Amino acid sequence: MDMHTVVVGTSGTTAEDVVAVARHGARVELSAAAVEALAAARLIVDALAAKPEPVYGVSTGFGALASRHIGTELRAQLQRNIVRSHAAGMGPRVEREVVRALMFLRLKTVASGHTGVRPEVAQTMADVLNAGITPVVHEYGSLGCSGDLAPLSHCALTLMGEGEAEGSDGTVRPAGELLAAHGIAPVELREKEGLALLNGTDGMLGMLVMALADLRNLYTSADITAALSLEALLGTDKVLAPELHAIRPHPGQGVSADNMSRVLAGSGLTGHHQDDAPRVQDAYSVRCAPQVNGAGRDTLDHAALVAGRELASSVDNPVVLPDGRVESNGNFHGAPVAYVLDFLAIVAADLGSICERRTDRLLDKNRSHGLPPFLADDAGVDSGLMIAQYTQAALVSEMKRLAVPASADSIPSSAMQEDHVSMGWSAARKLRTAVDNLARIVAVELYAATRAIELRAAEGLTPAPASEAVVAALRAAGAEGPGPDRFLAPDLAAADTFVREGRLVAAVEPVTGPLA
Repeated sequence: MDMHTVVVGTSGTTAEDVVAVARHGARVELSAAAVEALAAARLIVDALAAKPEPVYGVSTGFGALASRHIGTELRAQLQRNIVRSHAAGMGPRVEREVVRALMFLRLKTVASGHTGVRPEVAQTMADVLNAGITPVVHEYGSLGCSGDLAPLSHCALTLMGEGEAEGSDGTVRPAGELLAAHGIAPVELREKEGLALLNGTDGMLGMLVMALADLRNLYTSADITAALSLEALLGTDKVLAPELHAIRPHPGQGVSADNMSRVLAGSGLTGHHQDDAPRVQDAYSVRCAPQVNGAGRDTLDHAALVAGRELASSVDNPVVLPDGRVESNGNFHGAPVAYVLDFLAIVAADLGSICERRTDRLLDKNRSHGLPPFLADDAGVDSGLMIAQYTQAALVSEMKRLAVPASADSIPSSAMQEDHVSMGWSAARKLRTAVDNLARIVAVELYAATRAIELRAAEGLTPAPASEAVVAALRAAGAEGPGPDRFLAPDLAAADTFVREGRLVAAVEPVTGPLA
């Protein structure tokens, strides 16, 4: 566990804090202002609970059952029941980092003082995170409207000491046993608290934040691999000139072109070896890399803008307002988050597609400008990287299926009370698969491009210093260079880890300076 501490206040949180808690085990503390806001909002809820008039979420049923007024003697049972009944997920377990992000973001909203949850419940949420206890949450159960209901309910069930959870040692045990082992008392929920713990966009938002962090690395990595492929194909870097991109001023396009230019600085391969087969222009997959990568970067920026707004939000229904009103609303609808999750799946698929086209070009003797077929050592005896490209193509094909938007679908629920839903959780789940696939696709291009550059160097040509740094770092990471056929899967796995962990970017930056 990282000893870094994230302090949760009343005004949202940052993407960096989400990643720190979800992935790196950062500790969580409630600020004094958050505790005060929690207590103040609770006084309002308690006052409303004492009145004879029904208030949604405080003294009524929920959803299609909201018309029933619930007496004082049944309200604690009502809050327990909503958690138990809504903890109805099915399917495989969701990853630990997703569940931690989900819990942390729900705590962020609770701490805003707009939910009416007592300070002691919020403190228990922080204690569970700090103990490394991770509720068992299942793949299916959220429609992305009225929040990520089933996933959040499984988390709330753990706070009550019920259901199953994973300890810090990775063992799944009854949640009550894990709480007791860490000296954490189960919570006894009161009016509105059960509803407040499960009514938010926290799961889809957490997955969006983490996908953005991963995609930032992958887009920079793809700028590097595009540059390496351009170099290996003896292409021209003249298309990267800043004045060309200034007259079409999409921000991401200029960034990607600049990254590629810096990787290629000092290359002895680019644009100087076309005498035998003159080319007026390079293929689109090479020449248009900044345009495609850049458009994806701009989409990431838009998604980050939406994520930032959601991180600053208090998503609950009803909400406690500063003037003392408790009002129903539709802020739990996941459409803003769902849309950008789908946008990201689309651009990730297109980035994977252009990477695969460059890889295929490197392997085809008719289009690679002098490289051996499939970059094989003895073509015919050796198959080289033929099937590595098959694997890459299979991943790209799945990426295209994952790019079909989830948010365009809606299926009514709760006796038609919830008749339009966002499917944001589903959009987030498929994006996670897409991001995983994209890392593998970029890794295959990296592996092919570095092998091709080494073959060019063996002919006496001089790669760019940044390219040489990448080759050396990748070989040190366990992905071997040219030679006779061998068991290839370990090399590709090493390249995948190299890309995924940001080591590709780290390898070039001592030469290029920081890349965007």
